[in-house]
Amino acid sequence: MIKLFKVKEKQREAAASANGRAPVKKQSAGELRLHKDISELNLPKTTSISFPNGKDDLMNFEVTIRPDEGYYVGGSFTFTFSVSPIYPHEAPKVKCKTKVYHPNIDLEGNVCLNILREDWKPVLNINTIIYGLNHLFSHPNHEDPLNHDAAAVFRDNPRAFETNVRRAMAGGYVGSSYFSRCI
Repeated sequence: MIKLFKVKEKQREAAASANGRAPVKKQSAGELRLHKDISELNLPKTTSISFPNGKDDLMNFEVTIRPDEGYYVGGSFTFTFSVSPIYPHEAPKVKCKTKVYHPNIDLEGNVCLNILREDWKPVLNINTIIYGLNHLFSHPNHEDPLNHDAAAVFRDNPRAFETNVRRAMAGGYVGSSYFSRCI
Protein backbone atom coordinates (compact mmCIF):
# COMPACT_ATOMS: atom_id res chain seq x y z
CA MET A 1 0.00 0.00 0.00
CA ILE A 2 2.84 2.40 0.86
CA LYS A 3 4.48 1.79 -2.51
CA LEU A 4 1.19 2.66 -4.21
CA PHE A 5 1.17 6.08 -2.50
CA LYS A 6 4.80 6.69 -3.52
CA VAL A 7 3.99 5.76 -7.13
CA LYS A 8 1.01 8.15 -7.15
CA GLU A 9 3.15 10.91 -5.68
CA LYS A 10 5.86 10.41 -8.32
CA GLN A 11 3.21 10.46 -11.06
CA ARG A 12 1.89 13.81 -9.79
CA GLU A 13 5.41 15.24 -9.67
CA ALA A 14 6.17 14.00 -13.18
CA ALA A 15 2.91 15.47 -14.49
CA ALA A 16 3.68 18.81 -12.86
CA SER A 17 7.21 18.79 -14.28
CA ALA A 18 5.88 17.99 -17.74
CA ASN A 19 3.67 21.09 -17.51
CA GLY A 20 6.77 23.18 -16.82
CA ARG A 21 5.66 24.02 -13.29
CA ALA A 22 7.14 22.98 -10.02
CA PRO A 23 4.97 20.63 -7.98
CA VAL A 24 2.57 22.52 -5.74
CA LYS A 25 3.09 22.03 -2.02
CA LYS A 26 -0.14 21.11 -0.32
CA GLN A 27 -1.05 23.53 2.47
CA SER A 28 -2.19 22.29 5.86
CA ALA A 29 -5.54 23.37 7.26
CA GLY A 30 -3.63 25.54 9.73
CA GLU A 31 -1.79 27.33 6.92
CA LEU A 32 -5.04 27.96 5.07
CA ARG A 33 -6.72 29.37 8.18
CA LEU A 34 -3.68 31.50 9.01
CA HIS A 35 -3.60 32.87 5.45
CA LYS A 36 -7.27 33.86 5.87
CA ASP A 37 -6.60 35.45 9.29
CA ILE A 38 -3.65 37.48 8.00
CA SER A 39 -5.54 38.66 4.92
CA GLU A 40 -8.36 39.88 7.19
CA LEU A 41 -6.13 41.61 9.77
CA ASN A 42 -7.38 44.94 11.04
CA LEU A 43 -4.30 46.22 12.84
CA PRO A 44 -4.38 49.21 15.18
CA LYS A 45 -2.29 52.15 13.93
CA THR A 46 0.25 51.38 16.67
CA THR A 47 0.93 47.88 15.34
CA SER A 48 2.82 46.41 12.38
CA ILE A 49 3.48 42.88 11.12
CA SER A 50 6.53 41.50 9.32
CA PHE A 51 7.67 38.18 7.90
CA PRO A 52 11.43 37.88 8.58
CA ASN A 53 11.64 34.52 6.75
CA GLY A 54 9.77 35.87 3.72
CA LYS A 55 6.12 35.65 2.67
CA ASP A 56 6.48 31.91 2.01
CA ASP A 57 6.73 31.24 5.75
CA LEU A 58 3.42 32.50 7.09
CA MET A 59 3.66 30.24 10.14
CA ASN A 60 6.40 32.40 11.71
CA PHE A 61 6.10 36.16 11.86
CA GLU A 62 6.69 39.18 14.06
CA VAL A 63 4.34 41.84 15.37
CA THR A 64 5.67 45.17 16.63
CA ILE A 65 3.60 47.24 19.02
CA ARG A 66 4.30 50.94 19.67
CA PRO A 67 1.89 52.00 22.45
CA ASP A 68 0.49 55.52 22.20
CA GLU A 69 -0.94 55.61 25.72
CA GLY A 70 -0.22 54.36 29.22
CA TYR A 71 3.05 53.54 30.95
CA TYR A 72 4.71 52.20 27.78
CA VAL A 73 3.99 55.14 25.45
CA GLY A 74 6.87 55.70 23.01
CA GLY A 75 8.28 52.18 23.35
CA SER A 76 8.64 49.60 20.61
CA PHE A 77 8.02 45.95 21.50
CA THR A 78 8.43 43.05 19.09
CA PHE A 79 6.66 39.72 19.51
CA THR A 80 7.39 36.50 17.62
CA PHE A 81 4.51 34.28 16.60
CA SER A 82 5.05 30.60 15.88
CA VAL A 83 1.91 28.96 14.55
CA SER A 84 1.32 25.20 14.67
CA PRO A 85 0.08 23.27 11.61
CA ILE A 86 -2.99 22.35 13.69
CA TYR A 87 -3.94 26.01 14.19
CA PRO A 88 -6.62 27.10 15.13
CA HIS A 89 -7.05 24.08 17.40
CA GLU A 90 -3.88 25.11 19.21
CA ALA A 91 -3.00 28.68 20.13
CA PRO A 92 0.09 30.23 18.49
CA LYS A 93 3.24 30.43 20.60
CA VAL A 94 3.94 34.10 21.28
CA LYS A 95 7.12 35.50 22.84
CA CYS A 96 8.30 39.04 23.39
CA LYS A 97 11.72 39.60 21.79
CA THR A 98 12.10 42.98 23.52
CA LYS A 99 13.08 42.65 27.16
CA VAL A 100 10.44 44.64 29.02
CA TYR A 101 9.61 45.49 32.63
CA HIS A 102 5.98 44.37 32.69
CA PRO A 103 3.85 42.39 35.16
CA ASN A 104 2.48 40.11 32.42
CA ILE A 105 5.70 39.49 30.46
CA ASP A 106 8.62 37.80 32.17
CA LEU A 107 12.29 38.58 31.52
CA GLU A 108 12.56 35.61 29.10
CA GLY A 109 9.73 37.03 26.95
CA ASN A 110 6.94 34.66 27.96
CA VAL A 111 3.55 36.36 27.77
CA CYS A 112 0.71 35.90 30.26
CA LEU A 113 -2.42 36.39 28.19
CA ASN A 114 -5.38 34.15 29.00
CA ILE A 115 -6.36 33.62 25.36
CA LEU A 116 -2.93 32.11 24.69
CA ARG A 117 -3.53 29.51 27.41
CA GLU A 118 -6.69 28.21 29.01
CA ASP A 119 -9.15 30.54 27.24
CA TRP A 120 -7.99 29.73 23.69
CA LYS A 121 -10.78 28.62 21.37
CA PRO A 122 -10.58 27.88 17.63
CA VAL A 123 -12.98 30.76 16.89
CA LEU A 124 -10.28 33.20 18.09
CA ASN A 125 -7.74 34.48 15.59
CA ILE A 126 -4.48 36.39 15.17
CA ASN A 127 -6.30 39.73 15.27
CA THR A 128 -7.72 38.84 18.71
CA ILE A 129 -4.23 38.04 20.03
CA ILE A 130 -2.79 41.30 18.68
CA TYR A 131 -5.56 43.31 20.34
CA GLY A 132 -4.92 41.36 23.56
CA LEU A 133 -1.21 42.25 23.44
CA ASN A 134 -2.06 45.92 22.85
CA HIS A 135 -4.40 45.77 25.84
CA LEU A 136 -1.57 44.47 28.06
CA PHE A 137 0.40 47.65 27.37
CA SER A 138 -2.49 50.01 28.05
CA HIS A 139 -3.79 48.02 31.05
CA PRO A 140 -1.11 45.89 32.78
CA ASN A 141 -2.64 43.30 35.14
CA HIS A 142 -0.94 42.73 38.51
CA GLU A 143 -3.45 40.03 39.48
CA ASP A 144 -2.14 37.38 37.03
CA PRO A 145 1.59 38.13 36.76
CA LEU A 146 4.57 36.37 35.22
CA ASN A 147 6.96 39.02 36.54
CA HIS A 148 6.00 39.00 40.21
CA ASP A 149 8.41 41.80 41.17
CA ALA A 150 6.96 44.19 38.59
CA ALA A 151 3.43 43.20 39.63
CA ALA A 152 4.13 43.90 43.31
CA VAL A 153 5.59 47.34 42.53
CA PHE A 154 2.65 48.10 40.19
CA ARG A 155 0.14 47.09 42.87
CA ASP A 156 1.86 48.76 45.84
CA ASN A 157 3.49 51.85 44.33
CA PRO A 158 2.33 52.89 40.83
CA ARG A 159 4.70 55.90 40.81
CA ALA A 160 7.74 53.68 41.41
CA PHE A 161 6.42 51.30 38.74
CA GLU A 162 6.24 54.14 36.22
CA THR A 163 9.80 55.18 37.11
CA ASN A 164 11.00 51.60 36.63
CA VAL A 165 9.23 51.31 33.26
CA ARG A 166 10.81 54.58 32.05
CA ARG A 167 14.26 53.47 33.28
CA ALA A 168 13.93 50.10 31.55
CA MET A 169 12.67 51.60 28.27
CA ALA A 170 15.49 54.19 28.25
CA GLY A 171 18.04 51.40 28.64
CA GLY A 172 19.26 50.70 32.13
CA TYR A 173 18.98 48.58 35.22
CA VAL A 174 15.88 47.89 37.24
CA GLY A 175 17.10 45.97 40.25
CA SER A 176 19.69 43.53 38.93
CA SER A 177 18.16 43.22 35.44
CA TYR A 178 19.50 45.21 32.51
CA PHE A 179 17.10 46.36 29.80
CA SER A 180 18.13 47.50 26.33
CA ARG A 181 16.77 50.80 25.05
CA CYS A 182 13.42 50.39 23.29
CA ILE A 183 12.32 54.00 22.89
